[in-house]
Amino acid sequence: MRLDPLSIPYRIAENSTQIAGGVVVAGIAGSSGSGGNLLQGAAIFFGIAAVGVALVAGWNVAYYRRFRYELTEDTFDIESGVLSRRDREIPYRRIQNVDIRQNVVQRLLGIAEVRLETAGGGQTEAQLKYVNREEAGRLQEEVGRRKRGQEPSVDESEAEQQTETLYSITPRELGVLGLVSMDLRLVPFLLVALSVFGPAAITSMLPDVDQWFLIGPLVGLTTLVGLAILSGIISMLQYYDFQLRSHGDEYRYERGLLQRYSGSIPVEKVQTLSIRENVLARWLGYASLTIETAGYAPGQGSGARSQSAIPIAERDRVVELARSIEPFDEVTFERPPKRARERYAVRYLLVALLVIAGTYAVTLVPDISGPWFLSALVLPVVPIAAHVKWRHRGYYMGEEYAITRNGFWSRRITIVPTYRVQTVLSSRTIFQRRRRLASVIVDTAGSSSLMGTDAVAADIDAEQADRLREAVADRLQVAIGQRDSS
Repeated sequence: MRLDPLSIPYRIAENSTQIAGGVVVAGIAGSSGSGGNLLQGAAIFFGIAAVGVALVAGWNVAYYRRFRYELTEDTFDIESGVLSRRDREIPYRRIQNVDIRQNVVQRLLGIAEVRLETAGGGQTEAQLKYVNREEAGRLQEEVGRRKRGQEPSVDESEAEQQTETLYSITPRELGVLGLVSMDLRLVPFLLVALSVFGPAAITSMLPDVDQWFLIGPLVGLTTLVGLAILSGIISMLQYYDFQLRSHGDEYRYERGLLQRYSGSIPVEKVQTLSIRENVLARWLGYASLTIETAGYAPGQGSGARSQSAIPIAERDRVVELARSIEPFDEVTFERPPKRARERYAVRYLLVALLVIAGTYAVTLVPDISGPWFLSALVLPVVPIAAHVKWRHRGYYMGEEYAITRNGFWSRRITIVPTYRVQTVLSSRTIFQRRRRLASVIVDTAGSSSLMGTDAVAADIDAEQADRLREAVADRLQVAIGQRDSS
């Protein structure tokens, strides 16, 4: 089977855009070397552009003619390569997901990119650029069916009965998502923009007074407002028309406005569930649900292994869906001992003293003055922050699940089935040992072990940490035995 014929003009336009910068540079160089003759320079520029487009067109026509794919009984076969041929046979059992992507132009043309992701790998195994949208859906369905070893179904109603819509984002929820979303990765870009335009704009509005102590808070406030607005817009575009469906032994999803994604989350690859809620979402009664898998998670980029099952919904609804995936019981968290709260207070006090000292040091610079002593207002916040951090930490050890809770500004409740545990360990820093505290880390085959977001029972009593580690290890062996015998 071949790619869609419309992939030829689309790839030509796509590749031509990528090399346009080089063509412009070459054209400018040719124009400067022509002695300043405008017509001769323009001719050189358009000549280079024509040659570049011709080369790109020839390459993509050859790419189209030499690209073949086929679904055999056991493998997905691909033949590709213009100058160097490459033949691949990808066993269905290794394919974790068939990810379908479409931007706005591709949707107008009716074509889509198909990515084959394999279990255990952070790289895309194969890409089909581009096939008809109906063909992309057929490939996704066929690969899933052959992975499960099912016979093709001729009854469309039977296939529809296997699909159940678990969640569909509403306009209200999309608006709430835009309100509570804040991506801290955008901070550097906003700070760069504010460093260029912010101080000049603020000082122009307040020209007659030394406003150093006012400029800092205004820049910070502007950064937060800009971050909230930009993050909200990006989140709403990413999760527009989000749909989550149960389809056989997979969870199927679609999302996105400008860039449309479609993929699946294999049930057997689910490692942990995370209920996440930042402070604003928690105040409004909303939360999100993230699934960690043992391999690639579609739509999140190369190497990512976490996927939103519910980007935003009322908290009770999130918990209900989480229990439909992993049937954990009602949870009562055990908090760390109160001496952990004292540790947090000492830590925050040191940070507050550094802030005060830094603010005073700035006033020593010539031509800068201000009420530096106002920074001491952070001191009363120290015990409050320590208590809040302590109050939002905890753990629960059940017969079949280990559950942890951490974070105030962005609280995360992590549910780990004991049979999914890979390793469990306890750690004690030099500061924890002084207060007889320890942390227990429950590691799975998901991405959390790579990203530092494992389920952690943090700052619990040292002796209790040893008992908890042994309990998780014992229940892991029991769970493995039960699954082997079933």
